[in-house]
Amino acid sequence: MPFPLFDRSRLLLKPISERIPDFTQKQMIDPETPVLRNLGLNHASLDILANRVRNAKEQKRTVLWMLGASVIHNGNSPALIKLMEEGYVTHYALNGAAAFQDFELAMVGGTMENFVRYVGEGQFGLWTETGEKFNEAVKDGFHCGMGFGEAVGRMIDREDFPYKKNSLLWNAYKLGIPATVHIVLGCDVYQELPGFDGAAAGATSYIDFLIYTQGIMNLEGGCFYNFGSRTIGPEVYLKALSMSRNVKHRNGEKIAHFTTSVIDVLPLEGLDVHEAPPKSDPRYYFRPWKTILARTVADGGESYYIAGEDKEIIPDLAQKIRKI
Repeated sequence: MPFPLFDRSRLLLKPISERIPDFTQKQMIDPETPVLRNLGLNHASLDILANRVRNAKEQKRTVLWMLGASVIHNGNSPALIKLMEEGYVTHYALNGAAAFQDFELAMVGGTMENFVRYVGEGQFGLWTETGEKFNEAVKDGFHCGMGFGEAVGRMIDREDFPYKKNSLLWNAYKLGIPATVHIVLGCDVYQELPGFDGAAAGATSYIDFLIYTQGIMNLEGGCFYNFGSRTIGPEVYLKALSMSRNVKHRNGEKIAHFTTSVIDVLPLEGLDVHEAPPKSDPRYYFRPWKTILARTVADGGESYYIAGEDKEIIPDLAQKIRKI
């Protein structure tokens, strides 16, 4: 006997014009403005990470950056776009929230909302125009056999959104560079809406996973940096790396010598992040540590952890890579 389903047609949706955004295009960080260096950050590690990216570019190896939503709503997109345009980053991977925020910024110039206020009203995420367009983009992409990220970038291009200049997904689409989106069903606000199609979203995101995995095939000598994605980032990377190593090993090859980095706010100073913490330590469940920094680089890779805000670290790292 089937269980009862929630009827999304009962939802009260409001126009996006009634939402007060927490972040707008005006708060984007100019990638050319000299950064005020925070002496508390490990700048020696940033220099190493920048050098690894430049070396990977010279060797035509994968440089894949995984992005959590904070990277987008902290205004880092202009710096990320510059790195993509200049050939330093070959692939961006985003979680669903990051992709939706990028889309909203391109469409209406603002994103994010006051969680406390709107969840109390039962209105959190329940806005019409941006969510409807986003879901339409994914469904259209599904019918064309596209991946999630490409489908969203195409919608931004096709509709000529007024703020597309700073859209990571649109710029990737325009440049023909992978910008993949890795979703979890039930986790993102656009999935609340009646127009969301779980089958289309799952299929397009899985295409993106296969695109991502193909990129990991070229990770030997390359770089994988994870910015603020504590679950999706390490888990997608782990599965894609296992699949890629499986194929490489059958051909007598390896994916072992590459550089990983985790940039997050959790303080881990004074700890050996190259060894996974014991299960008795609650930080064992901080997946980026055990997966990205320890276990997957144990056969010859290098890993670096930097504690800090991505809005400070990314502009600094990008300028170091570009030698500004």
